[in-house]
Amino acid sequence: MFHDLPVLRRLHGRPARLLRRWLALSLLFSGLVALFLPASARGTPGTATVVSARDLPAGALLRPGDLKLVDLPEDVRPQGALGQTVSAEGRLLVGAARAGEPLTDVRLLGAAIPGTGDPESSTVPVRLADAGIAELLRPGQRVDVVAAAEAGREASVLASAAVVTAVGEQEAAGTRSPKPGSKGPLVLLSLPSAIATRVAATSLERSITVTLR
Repeated sequence: MFHDLPVLRRLHGRPARLLRRWLALSLLFSGLVALFLPASARGTPGTATVVSARDLPAGALLRPGDLKLVDLPEDVRPQGALGQTVSAEGRLLVGAARAGEPLTDVRLLGAAIPGTGDPESSTVPVRLADAGIAELLRPGQRVDVVAAAEAGREASVLASAAVVTAVGEQEAAGTRSPKPGSKGPLVLLSLPSAIATRVAATSLERSITVTLR
């Protein structure tokens, strides 16, 4: 009869071990649920954060439909994240963004594109002297605007760090590789208003080109 005692002890201790394992698994599951719940569901107040409402390409001009607000807890909210959609509207996206990605200050160009609420800037259309250069430009890119040397005048920098807002199509249909020296498409540049006026006036009498940054 006594040789059955170890078996009884094992049977007696098994419920306790099962209970401890069940409690450990329950605590682990509860922690995982709390980790993936929204901040509001966990009882932790989130902070309003601007995220992209859809996939956006680099150089996109942000409009209200491209943005939305979500609440993010501070431990996952990136530094420099925007808290109001109006802070991003009318600005250019430096790099592509996936839907739901928080938008930070370094992902956007510093000022809103003219016509979307920035009274200090203007958009000026220029036709570059070389169509090949225009092909290299992309919205959101920064360039220096240069008046070409001609008629005894030296080349001069008209504006620094202008923002390319749009690049027009080539006028000649079917022309994929324009000849060197041929006139390029219209390029829209965002500049401070005073400088934009000077660039527009100079482009009427001198050839304009840009240097890439």
